[in-house]
Amino acid sequence: MFDYKKPTVQMLGRWQPWHDGHTELFKRAHSITGQVVIMIRDVFNFEGDAGAGRTAKQDDNPFGIIDVIDNIEMGLAPHGFHNGHQYLILEVPNIVDISYGRGVGYTFTEHDLGKDIHDISATKIREKMREDGKL
Repeated sequence: MFDYKKPTVQMLGRWQPWHDGHTELFKRAHSITGQVVIMIRDVFNFEGDAGAGRTAKQDDNPFGIIDVIDNIEMGLAPHGFHNGHQYLILEVPNIVDISYGRGVGYTFTEHDLGKDIHDISATKIREKMREDGKL
């Protein structure tokens, strides 16, 4: 079971949709502490810039929270990871900045997952889904 007192890695994103690159990042995150909290930014059908000008424009968010949760669970289950056990999913507001002071007790880690994984693009996946009539 997920242990709220245990050190935990956080993953924050839109997950529009969850894909193999996200799964590989999850595996890397999970290897750090043995559990991950996946935070879903609630930006479904947001009309403006979901990045609030802080990042590249993020205005293509066709998946609602239930679909995002289902996609995450379906993407991780074949790898032996289950919601409420190795990870926990939380819906959060449209967080566009993480501010911190000194000595806050956590770090930020960017994982190099290799070119093949970094080349996976949710934007391209959404385009293909639209071409195939699946979105």
